[in-house]
Amino acid sequence: MSAALVRANVWAVSKRKLQPTWAALTLTPSAVNKIKQLLKDKPEHVGVKVGCNGLSYILEYTKTKGDSGEVIQDGVRVFIEKKAKLTLLGTEMDYVEEKLSSEFVFNNPNIKGTCGCGESFNI
Repeated sequence: MSAALVRANVWAVSKRKLQPTWAALTLTPSAVNKIKQLLKDKPEHVGVKVGCNGLSYILEYTKTKGDSGEVIQDGVRVFIEKKAKLTLLGTEMDYVEEKLSSEFVFNNPNIKGTCGCGESFNI
């Protein structure tokens, strides 16, 4: 059983233009550093897994790859569940710290809109 990692939001990219790519997911340096920091205290986990619950993303610690696809960037392993791959194509995963919150953010250039809270989206 995997433990929940942190809260993640999905943002429609509006401030800048991301170019859609065939890579399912890329990580910003901020996201890489945060994942490294989170995994430092969890040596039994090999990385984090991105899943999809309807049209919202879920991040969890994972001890095995399983049947997930894998993204390795700067020594960080992110596993992508099969059902989440199509909704992630070209997405950039970032970690954002603000005065009152910190969270992983998925900047997805394919999103047409999000719900009011920013946790679910439509393509």
